[in-house]
Amino acid sequence: MASPARFTFDLDLGSRPTAAPRPSVPEDLVAQLVAQARSDGYAEGIAAGERNATAHAAQTMATAAAALAARTAEMAASLDDANAAHLREAVDLAASIGRKLAVHLLARQPTAELDALIAECMASLGTVPHLVIRCHPDIADAMRDIATGHMATTGFAGRLIVLGDPDQRLGDGRLEWVDGGLARDINAISKQIDTRISAYLAAHSGPGQEDTHP
Repeated sequence: MASPARFTFDLDLGSRPTAAPRPSVPEDLVAQLVAQARSDGYAEGIAAGERNATAHAAQTMATAAAALAARTAEMAASLDDANAAHLREAVDLAASIGRKLAVHLLARQPTAELDALIAECMASLGTVPHLVIRCHPDIADAMRDIATGHMATTGFAGRLIVLGDPDQRLGDGRLEWVDGGLARDINAISKQIDTRISAYLAAHSGPGQEDTHP
């Protein structure tokens, strides 16, 4: 078996070629590049911050505008409701006062309305053979005298019949002749007034509001 060769350290290391030194980056250039990078990063950060702030401000303004619009709509609806409520109260008060005044007027002058009704009818009755007046018994005599007076001024020559009817309220009455008749009914008039009040309130109510007037 052959013996391994021994390392004799007879290699001349001085004759080996040496690597060329690498050129180094000047420190001032490095500092300049670092400064430029910092400047660019700072500018980009500022721009990004401004964009973010603008977007946030726009979103905030949009949210605030939506909230303001909703609040304004609520206030407008509340104002409409308040105006409608005040209108109903005012109309109800006026109607109540009117009814009370009518009651007091009828109590003081129970024949006034029938007087006007008789005068209007007799002027157009012509040759009607008879006229029947139905009224409350308490004013039957007074209505006979009133009707007789109108006969003298209108020329009505038919037969006059005045009947005291307990079913008639004081101030109400009916006029009847062969082919026609008229009535004065405070309840019917009151219902007509309520109907007109309801129509008036409905016309002046806001959308979606219903008139609750009886």
